[in-house]
Amino acid sequence: MEEENTSPGSSPQVTSQDMRESTREQKNSALFGGQNQQETPYETVPLPSNGIIYSEESTLHDRQTLDIRVMTAQEEDILTSRALIKRGTVITELLRACIVDKSVDVQDMIAGDRNAIMVSLRITGYGADYPAEIKCSECEHSYENHFRLDQLQLKRLKDIAPVKPGSNLFSFTLPISNKEIHFKFLTGKDEEEISIIQDKMKKLGNVKDTFVTTRLKYSIIQIGDIKDKAQVNRMVETMRAGDSRALRRYMDKHEPGIIMKQNATCPACGNAEEVAMPLGAQFFWPD
Repeated sequence: MEEENTSPGSSPQVTSQDMRESTREQKNSALFGGQNQQETPYETVPLPSNGIIYSEESTLHDRQTLDIRVMTAQEEDILTSRALIKRGTVITELLRACIVDKSVDVQDMIAGDRNAIMVSLRITGYGADYPAEIKCSECEHSYENHFRLDQLQLKRLKDIAPVKPGSNLFSFTLPISNKEIHFKFLTGKDEEEISIIQDKMKKLGNVKDTFVTTRLKYSIIQIGDIKDKAQVNRMVETMRAGDSRALRRYMDKHEPGIIMKQNATCPACGNAEEVAMPLGAQFFWPD
């Protein structure tokens, strides 16, 4: 590890302050004497969803934390596997390898919980410093900004509840059409399938960007009384722009996960602003 593990008694800071407070004791025990020294150390990572959206049959039901093994050279084999990269399953296989509880279905995990674990894995493997190129919104100067992964804030699921306990299903009323819809937060499996669809469209030379509608088709489960997937998909394609925007904003506001934003200052013009952290190849493949 890098600077986060320079001395006994200190450990990598995974995300926000409440994450640090809730896991510091467990991490110190695990990393510095809590395990057999021949075993790979592990971290305890809080799940932004608090496990409340997973069914009772899932090992993630009502689970607030997961233990992960720190990244080692074996995980680098996964990250550099051409076959896994081609299939778009690198992250899924990395999570499977590092999550201690092998009964966890990593494809069933929502994207926000997966992101929390990925950030923690990146810290254990390569440290909390993440350099990435961004562009100033004022002068459009491109520069390298150093993001601190251990200072990213945790965004827990709150203010809204599933339509029934133990389900990844939420309700929202479209403001223009006044129709009630049921939606879910995308899972790892959903994200993989969307990525495959986008790649196929690019290879076929389809220049039309269907990113918004594709994600909505995967997110929306029911519109009014209609549950038939084919009908729902057709309704998504003709959804009013105002309804679509309102729904997406609502989902973005409440989706649990990690807030991938930090402040940055442009060295060219001095403009200070909050910027989104780009997740480029260097996130898991740093120089």
